[in-house]
Amino acid sequence: MNSSTLIGIGVALAMLAAAIFGSAPSAVAFINLPGLGIVLGGTIAALFIGYPISEIRRIPQLLRTVFRNENVDSQRDIDELVTLAHSWAGADVHNVERELQKVSNPFLRTGVQLIIDNTPEEQIVELLQWRIARMRAREQAEAQMFRTMASFAPAFGMLATLIGLVNLMTVLGSQGMDVIGKQMGIALIATFYGILLANLVCKPIAIKLERRTEQRLILMNMVLQGISMMCERRGPAMVRETLNSFMQHVEDEIREQPASRAGKNAAGARAAPSVSATGTAPRGAASSAGAARTGAAMPASAAATFDAALRNRASSRS
Repeated sequence: MNSSTLIGIGVALAMLAAAIFGSAPSAVAFINLPGLGIVLGGTIAALFIGYPISEIRRIPQLLRTVFRNENVDSQRDIDELVTLAHSWAGADVHNVERELQKVSNPFLRTGVQLIIDNTPEEQIVELLQWRIARMRAREQAEAQMFRTMASFAPAFGMLATLIGLVNLMTVLGSQGMDVIGKQMGIALIATFYGILLANLVCKPIAIKLERRTEQRLILMNMVLQGISMMCERRGPAMVRETLNSFMQHVEDEIREQPASRAGKNAAGARAAPSVSATGTAPRGAASSAGAARTGAAMPASAAATFDAALRNRASSRS
């Protein structure tokens, strides 16, 4: 089970329980079955009108994805790519085919199989990029479906509130204030249902699915990088270092680093080998990697001084 999802559900239930039982004289005041039926029924009806049945059928599977703890194991894919690159660089096709049977990533398996079939690198990259784009479009459409539900739910909550207000008007002048107050509460609680469904259910699910898509895109692009390097028969050490640098660069981009490590990461980023779209590294990659290790071991000021000295030496030589 996904721990963050369970924590979120627990906090939401505790918050609602504290708000309802701590503020209302009776928790029954928050129960409005007709209003809840309008919100849920209207949202589901609008969803069926706006989306084909084939996409709506995927909702239970998407909900299971939100609750399932799906870890992206990039290191496993890197190890498998290094093993395959080692066999491919040695022209041992039979060993590559044996190792390929152990690969669990279908995207990686497809790319390596195309290499074994002597498919040109441009066609392999084009096909894998097309699969990445197709996966991104499909999963973004799935997340958008929940965002659409989040926009429907408050609107149907307002509709149920309007119906309740119409019912309230029918008892004005003929009933006492206790009946009028009760009808007003029933009318307003439907809006509460709509806002709750949109902001505590639909939008969080959409965000969770979008974050899952981002992680899968990072992993697939890393695999694409390794496949491209295998096409050029790069050595396993080069493949490992490049892919590790790729994933480390992603970690630096998406996670804020502490201030004490900012200088180290900046020096490492300046010295890290740049990787082209086809997975090739520049000729100075080895020396740049060494400079990265040197800069990573220095404080920020020392790294800056070291870089300035290198630039002055290069300008003097030129």
